[in-house]
Amino acid sequence: MENVEIAHVLSKCADLLEIEGEDLFRVLAYRNAARTIESLSQPVAQLLAEGKDLKKLKLPGIGKSMAEHIEEILKTGTLKALMQIRKKLPAKLDELLAIEGLGPKRTKQLYEKLGIGSIKQLEQALESGKLKSLRGFGQKSIDKMRRAIHNLVERPQRFKLLDADQLVRPLIEYLRKGGGIEQLEVAGSYRRRMETVGDLDILATCERPEPVMQRFQNYTEVQRATAAGSTRGTVVLRSGIQVDLRILPRRCYGSALHYFTGSKAHNIAVRKLGVEHGLRISEYGVFRVPRGKKAEEMGVEEGERIGGAREEDVFRAISMDWVPPELRENRGEIQAAQKHKLPELIGPANIRGDLHLHSKWTDGKSTILEMVRACKERGYQYCAITDHSKAVRVAGGLTVEDFKNQRKEIEQARAKVGGITVLTGCEVDILPDGSLDLPDDLLDELDLVVAAVHSKLDMNHSDMTNRVLKALAHPALTILAHPTGRLINEREPCAIDLEQVFRAAKEHDVAVELNAQPDRLDLNDVHLLRAREIGVKIAINTDAHSSEQLRFMNYGIDQARRGWLEKRHVINTLSLGRLEIWLKQRQNRSGQLIAESI
Repeated sequence: MENVEIAHVLSKCADLLEIEGEDLFRVLAYRNAARTIESLSQPVAQLLAEGKDLKKLKLPGIGKSMAEHIEEILKTGTLKALMQIRKKLPAKLDELLAIEGLGPKRTKQLYEKLGIGSIKQLEQALESGKLKSLRGFGQKSIDKMRRAIHNLVERPQRFKLLDADQLVRPLIEYLRKGGGIEQLEVAGSYRRRMETVGDLDILATCERPEPVMQRFQNYTEVQRATAAGSTRGTVVLRSGIQVDLRILPRRCYGSALHYFTGSKAHNIAVRKLGVEHGLRISEYGVFRVPRGKKAEEMGVEEGERIGGAREEDVFRAISMDWVPPELRENRGEIQAAQKHKLPELIGPANIRGDLHLHSKWTDGKSTILEMVRACKERGYQYCAITDHSKAVRVAGGLTVEDFKNQRKEIEQARAKVGGITVLTGCEVDILPDGSLDLPDDLLDELDLVVAAVHSKLDMNHSDMTNRVLKALAHPALTILAHPTGRLINEREPCAIDLEQVFRAAKEHDVAVELNAQPDRLDLNDVHLLRAREIGVKIAINTDAHSSEQLRFMNYGIDQARRGWLEKRHVINTLSLGRLEIWLKQRQNRSGQLIAESI
């Protein structure tokens, strides 16, 4: 069982306890433990297998009883405490929690006031108009709920990239340990590093397919096998994700890797170019079309084979450079590869620092010192501590006085950890009227200011856009964080005109954030492409709430590559000296504008 599955059980326990009306501290204990487990870089199962004692590892939120719960989940796949709670509540109450906008509090209200315990019952209540009798369920909320139910039913299940990583990597390691495999790769949307993955396609070559296929189907996490052949098998893991394994001849491994990586639009464009070159390109290889025949009339391996063992064969056959998988969406990569003008995509080695970090001063799980040391270990030249301002009450936002006291701790961290510059900052709330949630004199003292919308995300398109535009015009603002406010598979983006936002950000020299939290990945790839075209500076930040979450930077890099970003587009690839020059220029401008306004 992987960390994501353990975290899911703990989160479900917290949700149902909250609906049941349990002590808030008990609810928070499960939530905090779930966040800790989900963000761990090492599987909990591996820690236990190595003889580690969870109780002694000092993991945030993991005490003696929670450690015992986690061990129980690993052994049994579930938790007795969860089953006991479920006995007290309707069997299908869990369904409601999957609906956007229906958290535990609202679900509890629906259950206690109207006896609603399933999506079907909720749909009936929506049709009958019963919900209008409940406080907080106005017509706007009801319409939003209808849309959310429709989206839930229509949308196929997709797994966040972080979850897919946690599920597939142990399987790949397991298959390799069995021996006999020559080449092995996960293709599809996973290889293109899309933010969500529907299923997993694994391609392999080996001398003897049968033992490999048998090992695949015997994997301990397999719930059921839906197809079992000698060279192709399909299983569904306990998590619900479907995995296909195809064992291929060496001669067509490269062409099959290209084909199954996709995207469909990219493949169609490549095959069309093949036809123009007198070739048939398919998952079986690259073949020259015989005189007098059409490509679509050929058998799967008919004609002279001119390539297919390597993926590069496909691109070389049509006079193209090899295209990184993240770009294969038919968004101009074909033309760029033909002209040898593909972008030099950003990579992890280009990142010099992280400019959006939280500590225990608000809702973080690590101290400032722990965060700084972890950044130093990653080789960063700088980092910024940006705890929340007071408007974000659920995060324990800081008052003006709190920030002054916090700065003393930052100074202590600077003294204890050499070789890295620690910047003072704040994630300040953008209030509904567009003002910032801290006085100008404090904002002007900070090295940088990260601003974000956290409340009233359901504002209409015009009001939300104007709210953010006003904030962007504030001279102290450095970075606009998670601009659309979305949570993948949980909350839709807010209604906002990003075209106007990007143009205003460029005008005011404000960087726009690509938030690397796997739940957010906000901005998405299409937005990043547009921001790049307009010339907006991008900051790739983890928004880390623990030292473990610093590793989320890799997910931001994946998204940035899908958005065609190069090193030159991202401010935290700058050296410390160049970043300080940019920040100083902004501070001078900020002080001048504030003085002019007095």
